[in-house]
Amino acid sequence: MGTLLRNISTLLTLQGAARKEGRQITEQDLGILSQAAVLIEKDRIAWIGPQKKLPKELAKKNHRELDLKGCTVLPGFVECHTHLIFAGDRAAEFEMRNQGVSYQEIAARGGGILSTMKKTRAASLADLVRWGQERANHFLSQGVTTLEIKSGYALNLKDELKMLQAAQKIQGVRTVSTFLGAHALPPEFKSYEEYLQFLAQEVLPEVKKKKLAQRVDIFIEKGFFPPEASEVYLRRAQELGFEVLIHADQLSLSGGSDVAVNVGALSGDHLLQVTQKEIQSLAKSEVTCVLLPTADLYMKTKYPSARAMIDSGARVALATDFNPGSSPAQDLNLVGLLARLEMKMSLPEVIGAYTVGAAHALNLQNEVGSLEVGKSADILCTEKDWQTLFYSVGESTKKVVFSRGKKVFNNLK
Repeated sequence: MGTLLRNISTLLTLQGAARKEGRQITEQDLGILSQAAVLIEKDRIAWIGPQKKLPKELAKKNHRELDLKGCTVLPGFVECHTHLIFAGDRAAEFEMRNQGVSYQEIAARGGGILSTMKKTRAASLADLVRWGQERANHFLSQGVTTLEIKSGYALNLKDELKMLQAAQKIQGVRTVSTFLGAHALPPEFKSYEEYLQFLAQEVLPEVKKKKLAQRVDIFIEKGFFPPEASEVYLRRAQELGFEVLIHADQLSLSGGSDVAVNVGALSGDHLLQVTQKEIQSLAKSEVTCVLLPTADLYMKTKYPSARAMIDSGARVALATDFNPGSSPAQDLNLVGLLARLEMKMSLPEVIGAYTVGAAHALNLQNEVGSLEVGKSADILCTEKDWQTLFYSVGESTKKVVFSRGKKVFNNLK
């Protein structure tokens, strides 16, 4: 027995955006249909189109029906960059940064990532799962059906594995785990090169053996991991079968985007400092540019050159970068609003970045990001008109959310 979603006022399939692989998206690429229906069978989309064209043989089947009462339907959002699993907060450091102390200076004093490291190492697996599930539920309530989760707040073998184990226990949303052991230099090591060697030889094989992550990330930045050693590390990760991505060119033009192109990374994330030279290189590659404007808001930095990236043909995704330090925010509307106000992205570009673009960043474009027959039934049904998406912040919106064909959130009553 399937589920028939009917009485949909406006349906956004994003099929055109998917065909263009998330590049230079316009309103025509949203695939807008009026008075539509969607048929879900098991975890897949079995039929999609105008309701009056629903085939008679499908209409006669004994499907469950859900009257969406004129809702707008679109693909579930893909949140492709989070640090969901951690212990504690860094509210005191936020105050320090707000009073003029730099991120690098806080880190040099033992704060920043190392501050969260101490609390995360001390936390139990059960507590990390409980806190992570609460945060994941908040994402789910906003229509997120796919959620990337990074490790990187333990920086040792035992507790990095604990973080990844916690990520795998999150329920309700599709999760994608990323190993970010190369997030900062832990106190047990004297050099970044020594630590990367440890990760490559001791930790990555264990992560692979236990099937705890399929992706490897690294923070390439001045004062953090240097580009040359990072490229060696990422190529070793690829040899082990991992997909790779990079925290790139956030605080300085430190070579991260160049490494991303060189190694064929899935994504380069942040990219605040890139020039037109790096943008052209990214545009010619398969690297997705993941832009994180709430982190830029909290860090009081400039915003990425989204307009130049898109106009050059680069694929762009948006995400929260949710973490306890530089972006303690889970609000997708705030991300999209900043993208529109500060990065001059159009609404269709924002919608495409949070669906098709983000799906490419996770190499899940054949599963999610657009609503097409055969793809996973990851669907957001909202009372809002699509033109009012990413427009206001802090509102309470009625919606129904399906993840892999299962209704996982519903306050549409």
